[in-house]
Amino acid sequence: MVVQQESPAAPAAGAGRMEVAALWHGHLLPGGRRFPVIADCNFALRPGELTVMIGPSGCGKSTLARLLAGYGRPDEGRIRMDGRHVDGPGKDRLMVFQESALFPWLTTRDNAEFGLRERRVLDGPARSRAAALLDRVGLGRFLAKYPAALSGGMQRRLEMVRALVNDPALFILDEPFRGLDAMTRTLMQEHFAGMFEEGRRTALFITSDIDEALLLADRILVMTARPMRVAADLAVDIPRPRTLATLFEDERANGLRKAIMEMLYAEAARSFGARAQSSDLAAAMHGTPRP
Repeated sequence: MVVQQESPAAPAAGAGRMEVAALWHGHLLPGGRRFPVIADCNFALRPGELTVMIGPSGCGKSTLARLLAGYGRPDEGRIRMDGRHVDGPGKDRLMVFQESALFPWLTTRDNAEFGLRERRVLDGPARSRAAALLDRVGLGRFLAKYPAALSGGMQRRLEMVRALVNDPALFILDEPFRGLDAMTRTLMQEHFAGMFEEGRRTALFITSDIDEALLLADRILVMTARPMRVAADLAVDIPRPRTLATLFEDERANGLRKAIMEMLYAEAARSFGARAQSSDLAAAMHGTPRP
């Protein structure tokens, strides 16, 4: 059953609640079979809360993020944003992808203002808001530069500004600091945490890094291997601001780290077994033996 959905409304004050209920999604295989990626997934994102989703590599986190952003429809189940069904992308939900989505032919300023320009709301106050955000993340001196002239960390900051300037009710980040060097990644994590505290907009941050999750999260959703569902919903009751150094000395953080590590290890081990069975199935369907 495919869910029939309607367009979301514009965000209102206190907006940012997303509900995911009985969600199923898979990929179509030769012969008409479906390979399940998400199975009976249920959770809610609460307004003003930073929820971090962590799970084994390849478990379906990015697939789920795209469904939440409206870039696809689930096979079954329900996604609701502030009480209304999600049936496509909307200005109430903006996503920062793993890969750079900057336009290489646009300058820093033009990339930051792109969404405003497309929505035809690029007036004086909007330009000022974009300029202030660019200054806030240290890009005020690079307004005329093109993405190729920016470092990886600067590009990531620009992508966050481009999303934030549109004032979404929900900010979805799919491993946005993946591929950065260790020092740049740490600085970006702390920078993002500070920006979140200032604005307190609803955010879903996807990662495979336990320490990154503990540094940023109000809540952590630990996901299973495929077919993916929520294995645990953990509150992170650790005062802010946090640093990686202080987290290593915090008993609550160490307890959460150990619990999450054990769950992820168990799910990763199960995933290896499932992948071997999947390879057997694919080989049988194509009439070729596995090596």
